[in-house]
Amino acid sequence: MQLKRSVVLIVEPKQPEPQRLLSIGLIVNPLAGLGGSLALKGSDDLPQSALPANGGVTEGMSRSNLRAQRALAPLIDCTDSVHFVCWGASMGQLALESLGFQCEVAGSSQTSRSSAEDTRDAVSALRGRGVDIIVFVGGDGTARDIFDVLGDTFPVLGVPAGVKMHSGVFAVSPEAAGELLVELVKGGLVGLAPQEVRDIDEQAFRDNVVKSRFYGEMLVPAQGRFLQHTKIGGVENPELVASDIAAWIVETMDVECTYIIGPGSTTAAIMSQLGLRNTLLGVDVVRAGQLVLSDASEVRLLELLHEAQQPTKIIVTAIGGQGHVFGRGNQQISATVIKIVGIENIQIVAAKSKISALQGRPLLLDTNDPKLDDALSGYRLIVTGYQDNILYRLATMA
Repeated sequence: MQLKRSVVLIVEPKQPEPQRLLSIGLIVNPLAGLGGSLALKGSDDLPQSALPANGGVTEGMSRSNLRAQRALAPLIDCTDSVHFVCWGASMGQLALESLGFQCEVAGSSQTSRSSAEDTRDAVSALRGRGVDIIVFVGGDGTARDIFDVLGDTFPVLGVPAGVKMHSGVFAVSPEAAGELLVELVKGGLVGLAPQEVRDIDEQAFRDNVVKSRFYGEMLVPAQGRFLQHTKIGGVENPELVASDIAAWIVETMDVECTYIIGPGSTTAAIMSQLGLRNTLLGVDVVRAGQLVLSDASEVRLLELLHEAQQPTKIIVTAIGGQGHVFGRGNQQISATVIKIVGIENIQIVAAKSKISALQGRPLLLDTNDPKLDDALSGYRLIVTGYQDNILYRLATMA
């Protein structure tokens, strides 16, 4: 009699993929707001003689650091989902450590009294560390210093702590800033909108003359809601939203740039806006308002990229329900194509209702190149309407 041999397959449990944390850069202006209590109408060019004798603006908890605490406190329950990078001592580190947060210190002021130059150095350093958003605590002068470095290219959020608050880049209160950050961590629809950076002439203001100057705009989170003009009965109209997205993309297209446009109804609206024939389930290539390739394969895309003298961008949308950005229905835009174009040259477009349906789950990546998927993971801008963006997470697993 022959005995049957039994085989036991032992499978090691797969370790869950670590969640990509929201990386927040924090900058505190420890001088912000001091001018108000001293009746100086502002804190720019604050004379040394006006500072507290014990140097309290650089030691201990200044007014701005206390307001930073109030803004950051709501994130205590989200510690496992947040990574902080800050400037040293009273320019960020002090407020974080007082709440028990661990933080990466990117640098510090070289003098006992912080300056506008310190703020600009901090902004450059934090962005260089790959943070997703810069939160700053200060007033209009601080906002202006940050704008000098970032312009309108990077998400920021101001926590109001200054004397002059004419800019639109600040939350209405420290607590409101904290709520917005919590919503962002939880995958809520936090929109990004350009807001004005303004500042006044302090000397003229001290002479009771208000001279407000417009410096530019920065991208700032706002509570995510559907745009009023694309809202019908509280539900997005897909055609109107797609039209809004397409109008903004076409308006911002560079005639010197080549665009690889992925499949989907949202991207089809871009082709329609351009008046070009569209491959709904394929990939098209556009340059200077003209159709260069229709229903392109990976081979044709690679040939084009090797021949092209112009910069190239990729425009893709997410698959409804699944949430895949790459790897489902657009494999022509392969890992090799993406690497040549550069991940910084990818634009993702999607209606807020499509993102909302994910219920906080991330948009998904499956390029068949794990290292590239990891590089693409994290918080990225999603175009959700006309001059309307949100910051949302991409990952390789839901």
